[in-house]
Amino acid sequence: MDIQTDAGRYPRLDGGAVKDVGRLLLRCGDRPGLVAAVSAFLARSGANIVSLDQHATEQSGGTFMQRTIFHLPGLAAARDGLERDFAEQVATQFEMDFRLTEASKPKRVAIMASKDDHCLLDLLWRNRRGELDMSVVMVISNHADLADRVRPFGVPFLHVPATKDVRAQAEERQLDVLRGNVDLVVLARYMQILSPRFLVEVGCPLINIHHSFLPSFIGAAPYRQAKERGVKLVGATAHYVTDELDEGPIIEQDVVRVDHRHGVSDLVRLGADVERAVLSRAVLWHCEDRIIRYGNQTIVF
Repeated sequence: MDIQTDAGRYPRLDGGAVKDVGRLLLRCGDRPGLVAAVSAFLARSGANIVSLDQHATEQSGGTFMQRTIFHLPGLAAARDGLERDFAEQVATQFEMDFRLTEASKPKRVAIMASKDDHCLLDLLWRNRRGELDMSVVMVISNHADLADRVRPFGVPFLHVPATKDVRAQAEERQLDVLRGNVDLVVLARYMQILSPRFLVEVGCPLINIHHSFLPSFIGAAPYRQAKERGVKLVGATAHYVTDELDEGPIIEQDVVRVDHRHGVSDLVRLGADVERAVLSRAVLWHCEDRIIRYGNQTIVF
């Protein structure tokens, strides 16, 4: 699945940030007149629609979802009033859940990792190259091993030892630095289970990367399990985190073909390549407000 990024498509400030571009995501029960109501509101507000994507789960009576990109001069100053007016004039009438964001304000992202560095370093590298529109504000790890590898990127590294014996204390320290400070937490092969309390109190979505197609080969040594089963595909899944382990809404998946000539180390290497690509796409789409959650599914525009 190849989705073009928003970068380079809209007017930009001298510093490179997208200028006066808004993103409106909404979800509600499907009924006639929804697109017209949204479009008319934006027109009355002086906005020009740049792109509009929509999806209804049924021909009638289902759930309607829409992502609208618009340009409005002076959006930063008008944003709060625009959001308030949309809620009063459109969202209340149609019982919509909606989110209005400014493309010029990158998401503040924290990355959590353990000892494996491939997903972490890939995200930092892509972000430095400008491929991911986000601001990485910290890296948190339950091991100190990755500190030297993170340092060249100029991102604060926080070592918080975490095992099942000290999980509560570790999570409290993590929450102290995350609450109210980030818009997204990315688990880049963070090998600790997070408690339901943590997921509630962190106050933002979390995205996890999982080897294989869920729920195959869970637990220890997944690639050895895969080799022993003689798999023909190695894959990865990126999903939102819920309190049901590895059962959250799937954002992106991909695979690479393997055969009998590949050993366990080959599967690990090929799997790491897929994990990097899948996680970076999922993070990109979230940061560009392309994802609408629908039950335990996602709609990616």
